[in-house]
Amino acid sequence: TMVAQRGSNRIHYRRRHSYNTVSNAVRPIRTPGGKLVAQYRSKRGSGPKCGDCKAAIIGVPHLRAVQYSRIAHAQKSVTRAYGGSRCAHCVRDRIVRAFLIEEQKIVKQVIKAQAKTKPAQSDEKKPEEKKTTKA
Repeated sequence: TMVAQRGSNRIHYRRRHSYNTVSNAVRPIRTPGGKLVAQYRSKRGSGPKCGDCKAAIIGVPHLRAVQYSRIAHAQKSVTRAYGGSRCAHCVRDRIVRAFLIEEQKIVKQVIKAQAKTKPAQSDEKKPEEKKTTKA
């Protein structure tokens, strides 16, 4: 048996924009009076991305720009160096890279210091030339 429905299942846009675009997305909602009306859906936010690798930053909600102004600062970032700007992998890479560069500088200094002390040692330990006399 079919249940009779009141009215049609068509809905009308409530605003002047008449095209089915992403910014004009609607959802049909049935009112308590039984009418179907259009409820406008807001666009989803893409969320912050890492400046280096462009991956999404984990731990920060994906919101629209205006909604970020309404949430607390602690929710907009992550508690580490480069918190809401770079992802954890890129921060780790930066730290490792900086460490290796510093280590390389120290190695260069050590090699330079060894090069300075070597010529002084080689002057002292020069073997004496054998004098050959013709008899």
